[in-house]
Amino acid sequence: MVSPLPLKVASYNIHKGIGLDRRRNPERVLEVLREIDADVIALQEADRRFGTRESVLPTHLIDEHSDWKPVPFGMRALSMGWHGNVILVRKDAQIVDQEPIHLPALEPRGAVMADVRTQAGMVRVVGMHLDLSGLWRRRQAAAIMTHVDASTRRYPTVLMGDLNEWTSASGCLRDFCRDYQMAPTGPSFHSRRPVGRLDRIMVSREWVVAECGVHASAAARKTSDHLPIWATLTAA
Repeated sequence: MVSPLPLKVASYNIHKGIGLDRRRNPERVLEVLREIDADVIALQEADRRFGTRESVLPTHLIDEHSDWKPVPFGMRALSMGWHGNVILVRKDAQIVDQEPIHLPALEPRGAVMADVRTQAGMVRVVGMHLDLSGLWRRRQAAAIMTHVDASTRRYPTVLMGDLNEWTSASGCLRDFCRDYQMAPTGPSFHSRRPVGRLDRIMVSREWVVAECGVHASAAARKTSDHLPIWATLTAA
């Protein structure tokens, strides 16, 4: 059951915290997230690429300077999520369940899923960052949908992330759209001159996309090579 209250969600590939000035600055990322002020946020490229895969957003920084908390997946000691995928939720939200989703891939890829009790009721959130190869993207999309469908509990669902898909009428987007509605957020890549709709928000039939867009503030344009996208959802 979806509450009459709206739910604002957002997805943001933060490029390992490195801005267009080639400086790593997690404070800038949090500034952009505060501007968006979403209830649930999916981040991509939120871990360093090599070594211990340490989170680029220090936990104490999120605790002290934001209204969110990360969903704990416990996959690596210093990572916040799984293969750079992180889900942030409001501090007053209740995290009911969480799990990583292992994806077929030539290079390390994964997705994360969490069931969260929010002001808008229970919501299932999936964050993802799909492959550069179209064939592997379709395999990964199939794995994600199979994983969601296999769950014994069903909740209104939001799928978000960097899909790396340029073509809207084919590939993994066509596969996802058999079961999910795509929010028409707009182009988000490259942040300097957005032409690609690589970042996507998809929702199950329990939701209506009331509003959506690309967050193109001055801070967002310099913080990552992607702009964040957002959508406000209401009950269908």
